[in-house]
Amino acid sequence: MSDSLVPEQIPVFILCGGLGTRLKEETEFRPKPMVPIGEHPILWHVMQTYARHGFKRFVLCLGFKADFVKDYFANFHLHNTDCTIRLKNNEMVVHEHRLELDWEVTLAHTGEKNMTGSRVAQATRKYLGNTDHFAVTYGDGLTDANLGDELKSHLTGEKLGTVLGVNPPSRFGEIKVEGERVLDFAEKPDIEDHWINGGYFFFHRDFRSYLSEQDDCVLEREPLVRLARDGQLNIYCHRGFWACMDTQRDREHLTRLAETETPPWLK
Repeated sequence: MSDSLVPEQIPVFILCGGLGTRLKEETEFRPKPMVPIGEHPILWHVMQTYARHGFKRFVLCLGFKADFVKDYFANFHLHNTDCTIRLKNNEMVVHEHRLELDWEVTLAHTGEKNMTGSRVAQATRKYLGNTDHFAVTYGDGLTDANLGDELKSHLTGEKLGTVLGVNPPSRFGEIKVEGERVLDFAEKPDIEDHWINGGYFFFHRDFRSYLSEQDDCVLEREPLVRLARDGQLNIYCHRGFWACMDTQRDREHLTRLAETETPPWLK
């Protein structure tokens, strides 16, 4: 595998087509990646997470309410800048660019009800081109991991796949005891020896042979399980910030962080 690739050459496939049923109060009328945290949808924050490390080619794997995402990017400057619209000829003049973004965004419809593996299989068949490596992530997770370093680790690791491993805090507090005496009390301790899928992947193009375009192909089940059993999946461990938006409580937490001067995923 070549170790000379740079982030701007790597296409990033973002899974944006799921129903987001655990956040139903927000996703009834829009796809989960378009739920706002602060001023922008969480999808924008995910893309910024990549962009700060030099990635700028994005392929959005759309499904549920795809038109919502298409409208946002088709009218991106309308949503994010001051502009004048001349109604006679529908001409739009942008007055200021608050967001200087050198992104290429491909909007790929991958089925209303297709699972994650099917979406990646379809989108990579159409838009991977001749690139040997690609990134995959979800549209609802944020991190301050150095994705450029993860790419380097992937290239030098010479495996078909690399997954970002993160240390999540426990959902519950932990009390360490000796007899009836409490030795230590931690509200939500990190589980230091336990790693979970952080949702930021890099793959060699040959990983596509593990995928199927059948609508029931789930990336996290047979494809990744088989890849690991074949000894072709490395982990890039990250102990810093990581969070996903599964519930309304998660959304409120991320919104509070997004409204700070520098959100942790953009530091």
